[in-house]
Amino acid sequence: MDLKDLAGVFAIVLSLSIPIAAVVGSCIVSIKNKLRETELRKAIIENHVDAESIKLLIEERQPKSNKFTMLRWGCVLVGGGLGAGLKMMMPWLEYFGPVAFGVFIAFGMGIGMLAAFIIENRMQKKENSDLRDTDETSQE
Repeated sequence: MDLKDLAGVFAIVLSLSIPIAAVVGSCIVSIKNKLRETELRKAIIENHVDAESIKLLIEERQPKSNKFTMLRWGCVLVGGGLGAGLKMMMPWLEYFGPVAFGVFIAFGMGIGMLAAFIIENRMQKKENSDLRDTDETSQE
């Protein structure tokens, strides 16, 4: 058996072991979290903790979601696509090769980020002014 054959087998084994390791790792983390929750609940029951403290301790911690995430990604990807399209329309830049292509994509993505920032700020200002208007009408 040649060394090149072993390299192929080794690559296949490694590529298959990555998802297996991810699944096993996530199962271990999930089991440890459940065990911690069980221990916490037992400690609460044994120490006769009041109801308000229990709510604070057991309450699920949910990550703070940002409602503008999809807007940002959309603007960045559209900007990158526009940058790539612009580069393809300029055949005289073929001399620079892949460097020019990468620069145009990066430039387009930067413009997309800037557009997302401007749109997000305008939407937040509008939302804040709408909230203030509803607060003022509810106070009257």
